[in-house]
Amino acid sequence: MLERHGLYEVFLTVAETGSFTAAARVLGYTQSAVSRQVQALEQELGAVLFDRLPRGVALTGAGRALVPHARAAVGHLAAARAELAALRRLDGGRLRVGSFSSAGVTLVPRALAGLRRLHPGVEVTHVEALTADLVGRVEEGALDAAVVVAPAGPVRVELLPLLEEPLLVAVPAGHRLAGRAGVRLEELAGEAWIAGRERAGETLLGPAVERGFRPRIAHVVREWAAKQGFVAAGLGVTVLPALAAASLRPDVALAALAPGELPPRPVCVALPRGRARAAAAGVFGEQLGRAVALVPGVAADRGGPPRHLPSGARGGD
Repeated sequence: MLERHGLYEVFLTVAETGSFTAAARVLGYTQSAVSRQVQALEQELGAVLFDRLPRGVALTGAGRALVPHARAAVGHLAAARAELAALRRLDGGRLRVGSFSSAGVTLVPRALAGLRRLHPGVEVTHVEALTADLVGRVEEGALDAAVVVAPAGPVRVELLPLLEEPLLVAVPAGHRLAGRAGVRLEELAGEAWIAGRERAGETLLGPAVERGFRPRIAHVVREWAAKQGFVAAGLGVTVLPALAAASLRPDVALAALAPGELPPRPVCVALPRGRARAAAAGVFGEQLGRAVALVPGVAADRGGPPRHLPSGARGGD
């Protein structure tokens, strides 16, 4: 391809103007440069495209046969250029994002709504999954960005710190600890617990289990909405991430834990490493930062490497 024009564009310009000299003026090249490009195309195709006449040129049979194909090729190239320009301007293109469940309550929807207001031409798709699956999809190129809990081990994606998510305890409305702050887990030692896994060490209670806390898991329930249903019915208490608190039922109350009882979860944005990034991914990240500021009780992580979860607290997202 030439610096500014493809061989087929040069060919069509010569065909339309009837001479190498006129085509050179249109394209901004020298006459000899245009002649060389036509010769290069003829050698590539193995056919003479123009009869060289005393005054100008005329299409041969092969040249006339090539014209519609050349126009189609130039049209496809122009469409590609326009689409790429739209991607740069964020007037088009697509963004594939993912998030863990509680991030999808308010944080991610607010960020995506902000992206749509700024760039309505970007087509966005979203999937919900566990962190391990999301990180794998970003690594494979199946997702352009994902909101994840900081993985416990090394990963082959870039992790940008987003926020530190406090962990709360959801109790039935009217519970003795409802609305309390500074609650210690030992005050809940006699409670039945509702968790996403049978082994407490594999849940969000993992750090406390490592320190000797022994919760009695009475019900294994995976979905946050279902956990709240069990809590509302008085069947136990559960850990609730702050990002999920916006979906709290009116018959469920929250208790804030004392500092150090359960460490906050470091939440990150996972981006591809070693791959070209979607143009809209940066805007999505900016909108996530704005959305964090609107989540009560959540502190934005302003920098530094993402802190890993303790070894016993990998689940629960």
